[in-house]
Amino acid sequence: MPPDPIQTVTPLRRPIDLRRFPWVRRLAADYAYAYGGLAPFFAGDPSEESTWRDAVARAHRYPRNREAIARVVADQQRQRNAPAYAKAAAERLKDTRSVAIVTGQQAGLFGGPDFTLLKALTALKLAAHIEQQYHIPTVPVFWIDSEDHDWDEVRTCGVLDAEFAYRAISLPSPQGAGESPVASVRLDDSILTALAELQESLQKTEFTPDVMARVRSAYEPGRGMADAFGRWLEAVLGEQGLVVFDAADPAAKPLAAQVFSGELRSAGTTSALAAAAGAALATRGYHAQVSPQDDSVALFRLDGMRKAIKRRDGALMVGDFIDSAEALLNEASTHPESFSPNVLLRPIVQDTLFPTVGYVAGPNELGYLAQLRGVYDHFRVPMPVMYPRISATLIDAAAARFLGRYDLPIEALQAQDESALNRLLAAHLPASVEASLETAARAIEDGMQSVIGAVPTIDPTLEGAARSTLGRMEHDLQSLRAKIIHAIKRRDETLRRQFARARAQVFPDGHPQERAVGFVYFLNRHGPGLIERLTAELPLDMGIHWIISL
Repeated sequence: MPPDPIQTVTPLRRPIDLRRFPWVRRLAADYAYAYGGLAPFFAGDPSEESTWRDAVARAHRYPRNREAIARVVADQQRQRNAPAYAKAAAERLKDTRSVAIVTGQQAGLFGGPDFTLLKALTALKLAAHIEQQYHIPTVPVFWIDSEDHDWDEVRTCGVLDAEFAYRAISLPSPQGAGESPVASVRLDDSILTALAELQESLQKTEFTPDVMARVRSAYEPGRGMADAFGRWLEAVLGEQGLVVFDAADPAAKPLAAQVFSGELRSAGTTSALAAAAGAALATRGYHAQVSPQDDSVALFRLDGMRKAIKRRDGALMVGDFIDSAEALLNEASTHPESFSPNVLLRPIVQDTLFPTVGYVAGPNELGYLAQLRGVYDHFRVPMPVMYPRISATLIDAAAARFLGRYDLPIEALQAQDESALNRLLAAHLPASVEASLETAARAIEDGMQSVIGAVPTIDPTLEGAARSTLGRMEHDLQSLRAKIIHAIKRRDETLRRQFARARAQVFPDGHPQERAVGFVYFLNRHGPGLIERLTAELPLDMGIHWIISL
C-alpha cells in the first residue's frame, strides 16, 4: 500500500474515521474501506501495490509528446518566475521513464480553501513515495482549472480574525463573470481593497509582513486571476518541487486536439457513458455526481465566453447557433485553443498531456471520476489510480487540550448553537446536584403513578388530569435542570470561551474548516515552517481525517 499506514496518535495529531462525519458521502467512505464494491468504476485499488505497478506500465506504454508539454510548462514557469526546484521538477517530464502525480483545483482567491493546500501536499508526498518505491522520476503536478467559469466559486477567501470570528473577503463580480473562463478575468484595483481587508482581518503575527508581501507580489492589478493563483501557489510550494500548470494556456491545446476532435466525431458518447455509469452506481446504492443531458457534448467553445456545444436534430449547436460538425472538426484541428473540455472530458485531456499514474481527488471528485472509466476506454487513454486527498483540521494547542480533556467528538461542534455545550455541561454536573435531580425525578414518577392508579376508582376521567399533572411536574423539573446548567455556564465562563474558541476553528461559520478557511490564514499564523510540519505530521492513510495541533 503506498504508503505504509501510520494511524498513530501523537501529541500533534489524532486520527478520526471519515465515516463518522455525516457530510462524507458513502462513495468516498467505501473507496477507502470497501473498495470491492466500487472496483468496476476505477482503475485499481490504491491500497494494492500491483495497482501502482500496472499504472506505471500503462503510463509508459501510452505515447505522449513529452518534449512539447515540458516546453509549455517551462514557458509558463518562466513567465511566473517560478522557483528553481519547480523548474527542475518540470524538466523531468522530458524523461521517458517519468510519471506524474496530478491534482488540481480552481484558481481560488489568495489560494483558496485549505483543502487546496492539502491536495498539493498529498500530491507531493505521493510522488515522493512512488519515486522511492519504483525508482522512476515522479513529478507532482497541480492543474489549475482556469477555464471554469464559476466566478462565485473562486472570488472569496475565508479567514479567522484575532477573535476567531470568520471573515469572508470577496472580490466584486466583473463584467462577464459566470460566463467567461476565470483565466480571462483580469484583476483590477478591487484587488487592492481585498488585500487591505485581508491584512486587516488576519491576526498580527511575526509572519504577517512576509506573508502579505508574497501575496501582494502575486495578486497585482492587471494580472490574470489564474496567473496570480499560480504565482502564489509556487511561492508556497514551488521550492518543494510542485509543478503548477495553467490549463487555459493556448500553447497546450494542440496537444489535446485529437481529444477535442474525437469528442466531436462521437458527439454524445461521453455523456452517454457517464450517464450509464451513474445509473450503475445508483443501482449499488451510490450517487451519480454528474447527470449529463442526452444532448450534451463534453466540450465548450471559447470566444470570450464559454459556450456549451449540444446536439440538436442531427446537427451541433454552439450556444444558440447551429454549426456544422465538419466546420467544428476543422476548427478543433486548426484552432484547438478555441475549445475547452467540460468536467467529464477534463481528466481525459489532463492524462493525454501528462504521464499520470495517480490523481489526487477530493471526496466529491471521486464521485464524478467513478463515472469516467468507460470514457477513458473510449478515448483509449489509460485511467490513473485515484487517490483521496489528505483530510485534516488544524487547531491550536488550546483547542486541542479542550477537545482532549472533555473527549468531545469534533462533529459535535458543527451546530452553531449551544446544544453541544449544554450536553457537555450536563455531563459534568456536580454529583450531588445530579443525584438530587434524579432522586426528585424518581419520587415524582413513583408518587404520581400511585395517584394515576388510584384516582380512577373515584372518577375515571381524573386519570387524564393526573397524567397531565405528571407531565407538567416533569417539565418543570427539566426547566429547573436547564436553569441549573445555565447557572453553571455563567459560573464557568472559561469553559464557555474554550468551547467557542474550539468550535470557531473546527467549524468556522458552521462549515468544515478545510472547506471554509484559506490556507493563507495558517501560513500567517505559523509561518513558512507550516509546510514542513504538515509534511511530517500528515500521513497518506486513506479514510482518515487528522486533527493536527499546531
